[in-house]
Amino acid sequence: MDVLGSRIVIVAFDGWNDAGEGASGAVEALRATNDYELVHSVDPELYFDYQYTRPSSQMDAEGRRQLKWPEAGLWRPRDPAPGPEFWVLTGVEPARTWQAFVSEFIDVALRDDITGVVTLGAMLSDVPHTRPISIFASSQNEQVREAHGLERSLYEGPVGILSVFEHFAESAGIPTASLWASVPHYVATATPSPKVTLALLDRLEELTGVDVPRDSLRTEAAAWEASIDAAAADDEDMAEYIRQLERTRDTWDSPEASGDAIAQAFERYLRRRDDGPGDRKR
Repeated sequence: MDVLGSRIVIVAFDGWNDAGEGASGAVEALRATNDYELVHSVDPELYFDYQYTRPSSQMDAEGRRQLKWPEAGLWRPRDPAPGPEFWVLTGVEPARTWQAFVSEFIDVALRDDITGVVTLGAMLSDVPHTRPISIFASSQNEQVREAHGLERSLYEGPVGILSVFEHFAESAGIPTASLWASVPHYVATATPSPKVTLALLDRLEELTGVDVPRDSLRTEAAAWEASIDAAAADDEDMAEYIRQLERTRDTWDSPEASGDAIAQAFERYLRRRDDGPGDRKR
């Protein structure tokens, strides 16, 4: 059996971890492939700051006004297919008491024999939208790294709720893996970003061997890319910036690229980026 096992929780949260709604979009796509039922949800009073994540007002079927509160919950498929099954844990990133928040879900995971956790994230990066979306796949679990050829992240610095989930899950004996997508920062307002969501699901399938129907996402991703192309066609500065990113990305991807060549390409890119209009006049 694979190290991640047969009952895998896919974790994604709205907020800091979710540029372009790429990660939360991946979880929504998973939920659309099956009928899911709620296993556990948290009390929003304990974890959310309503000044930051406000409740919303909406009408029910009878026209009565209802309040919808921020939420986070664990869901399981009602009728799982043969083979590994995906549970999903999603919602709003909590504003406080993260350790208690994560511990609450880890207790449920242990109770329900969860065998693995895969976190999904998306971050804004200096990458072009015209190239394949880069996915950084890592794990702090040595067995998972060896089984799937993943890297070990050496990052040190501020983290989001996903890193806390990975730490607590590993401490509880549940192996984890992490998939992070690089989202072109200049299209941050063009959300959702289906090309990012599609890339995460492609990599998730490679990692777990679980097939996820996503034909509609491929169509949406192509339309999203075409819309950015159209915007760039009307903005020469944007078009030139994208060409610079493409050259840098192609240098990284070329088989003959050496460490020195990559470093030189990035130095040129950084000089061009820092060379504002005032500098060019001098």
